[in-house]
Amino acid sequence: MGRDWSLHRWSGSGPGYLHVHHQDDEAWHVLSGSLTFRLTEGEKVAGPGTTVVIPAGTVHDYFETDGPCEYLILLTPRLEALITELHQTPWADHGAVHARHASEVVVQP
Repeated sequence: MGRDWSLHRWSGSGPGYLHVHHQDDEAWHVLSGSLTFRLTEGEKVAGPGTTVVIPAGTVHDYFETDGPCEYLILLTPRLEALITELHQTPWADHGAVHARHASEVVVQP
């Protein structure tokens, strides 16, 4: 991994669409509740104490399974900038934001 990482304590779901980060890994550690990860090979539920690592190039999304969930998330500086920009951008423009951060929207509902 060898990059600068930032650790955040968060809750909530991902963006609601499948996406891929072409150059950055991403990791979660579930503290309470559970997260469901959508991957091309199916869904994986991660409960308290579970760590999930999504390597660069892996198509994914995630959501709170059964109500509120609290987790730690490890982000590279590029992913942190991506998420900050997504929170300030209308949903219809997320594809362009992803492209600026070496990521891509794969499927939007």
